[in-house]
Amino acid sequence: MRVLGVDPGTRSFDVVLVEGGRVVSEVSVGTEEVARDPGVLLRAIEELEPDYVVGPSGYGVPVTRGDEVLNPRRFAIEVLLLSTEEQVEEGARLGEPGVWVYEALARVVENLVGRLGSRVLFIPAVVHLRTVPRYRKLNRVDMGTADKLAAAALAVHTYSLREGVDYPRVNAVVAEVGYGYSAALAIESGRVVDGIGGTVASAGTLTAGALDLEVVAQVGSWSRWDVLRGGVFHSAGVYELEPLARAFERGEESHASLFKALVEGVAKDVARALVSAPRAEVVLLSGRYGRDPVLRRLLQELLRDLEVRPVEPLRGASRSKEAAQGYAAVGEGLLGGYFRELVQHLEVGEACGTAVNYLTHPRAAGLRERVLRSYVETVRAPKLCT
Repeated sequence: MRVLGVDPGTRSFDVVLVEGGRVVSEVSVGTEEVARDPGVLLRAIEELEPDYVVGPSGYGVPVTRGDEVLNPRRFAIEVLLLSTEEQVEEGARLGEPGVWVYEALARVVENLVGRLGSRVLFIPAVVHLRTVPRYRKLNRVDMGTADKLAAAALAVHTYSLREGVDYPRVNAVVAEVGYGYSAALAIESGRVVDGIGGTVASAGTLTAGALDLEVVAQVGSWSRWDVLRGGVFHSAGVYELEPLARAFERGEESHASLFKALVEGVAKDVARALVSAPRAEVVLLSGRYGRDPVLRRLLQELLRDLEVRPVEPLRGASRSKEAAQGYAAVGEGLLGGYFRELVQHLEVGEACGTAVNYLTHPRAAGLRERVLRSYVETVRAPKLCT
């Protein structure tokens, strides 16, 4: 069985094909290019001749086949991206770079559902998992998007192989440092039990992350695209991590402080995750910048009691991001293949509800109702939580 995973990154869409527990092909296409012409990505997928495709899943959805999706465009925009057509159109008018990944994801989902039907499936995010206690989900949406869950699944699998232990003996924190966001997921007994997603984590490269409620209240009106603003790259006026890392090594301000703010933020998010995973023995790094040597060294200094190292890739992988490998592995496991025991242990198939199920703030009632309505109206036999 050849299963292909599609990871919709802020900067690139990575495609990974797995067969027999190993990666047999990897492709990367720029997100801006996919937004302009999704055919570029779709042709790359067709050339690999997969039996099944795990589509880009954004903020996640309980496991859903393409033939269960009644309105692909609305499903993508309103359920997977928690947005509206008006917000996407506004972003396009403003020339907002962040709109690329939203438009690219929506157009790819439309085309995959239309072409593949039941051969495409979509996967949940952390907030949908029954392994995460309800009390940890209150007023949380982003506990780790679908790509973060995929990366965590990969981390559990490859760590167990490297250490020669069964999945229940994996205790770790998976920390992502991506082009847009940072995140930290708590792994206890080989299951995801908590997550600090990019929009509630410390400041990332593009996103400001969690904001002081005084700032939120005083500003008052925010754009959908403000989630991708205010990070360390914006403050530096530099949109790659390496110059900031070099500045840190040389003690050149203010870039040195911005680099340290990013890394210390990751360390603080890991510390938060350790409350839910107190037996964690290691921090496993994923994402575009997870292998940066300066970042890893500083993070190790800040987290002295834990080993810090990158997530091990699947056999055969050489350049694809962890999330893309995880997407393919999770999908293949859901279909009963090589990774079925991993997916069963993670309880991915038991996920339910929407990403906004657990909002209790009265000002969020409209958002909760809107997304729930969209889910019920765009998916045949929706998997609601009981």
